[in-house]
Amino acid sequence: MSDSQPEKLPLTISFLGIGLMGKPMVNRLLDAGYRLTVWNRTMEKAQAFADSARVAASPADAVRGADVIITMLENGMVVDDVLYVSSAIESLASKALVIDMSSIEPGMARCHGERVADLGGEYLDAPVSGGTRGAESGTLSIMAGGSEEAFSRALPILAAMGKATHIGPVGSGQLAKLANQAIVGITIGAVSEALLLAAKGGARPEKVREALLGGFAGSKILEQHGERMLARNFTPGAPARIQLKDLRMILDEARAEGLSLPLSQRVFEEYRALLASGHGELDHSGLLLELERLNGVRLDAAINPNQES
Repeated sequence: MSDSQPEKLPLTISFLGIGLMGKPMVNRLLDAGYRLTVWNRTMEKAQAFADSARVAASPADAVRGADVIITMLENGMVVDDVLYVSSAIESLASKALVIDMSSIEPGMARCHGERVADLGGEYLDAPVSGGTRGAESGTLSIMAGGSEEAFSRALPILAAMGKATHIGPVGSGQLAKLANQAIVGITIGAVSEALLLAAKGGARPEKVREALLGGFAGSKILEQHGERMLARNFTPGAPARIQLKDLRMILDEARAEGLSLPLSQRVFEEYRALLASGHGELDHSGLLLELERLNGVRLDAAINPNQES
């Protein structure tokens, strides 16, 4: 008998936030057999699940009576408005579990955790990494902050969406996500610069990527986002505006801890310039476009015509 069966399946789960990430995550939960209630600010996105899930009329309606409440919203302010400022969280059932899978400020996660505890519930901050591909395939990396008991309770549910790791107390999941986003943002910048440098010198950038994937420079960023750059496919898996938001949170947290993070600061400025050019809705691999703007040359036209191809 599998771990995802018997007593776990009768749970009622409410999922708030049916966006780029939330939609495939809901599909994974439905495929695992969970009974869902869904809600979204744009109601049409929730109505798309009307044949397989209950559509809540409001956040309070979604929270009321649910065993587990999962949020996958754009940022901390939205999470705060939807559940806490609106007082929708006051409809929380005793012993209900709130799992916030959004990327929000660690301090805000701690405040939300305290509010939920005061209402007799349990709380996990559990942001994710892996983008829409990971959400669709159920291979997200899930970084959870909260008690061991809350994590154990959530684990069968999280397993339907990816691999969950218990990081530590409430707020530590968000700290892990900030660490992830620092590496992602900086590495996207490095891949952009490396491919443009190679192409401008006369190398075939697709062959450079192929060669580098087999060495120490190999990474998912080089593999997936390098491919996006070469194909000039910037359809968002994770929009650049979200990467900028995460970098802003990284720098805010660093200042609060008395740290200077020069690489994160520089990449933050590059993403800010990318958004100023009107590219906030492109995938975050679109940072290449800002590098191309700075140099006045496109990657696909950068090979030096005076050198052999």
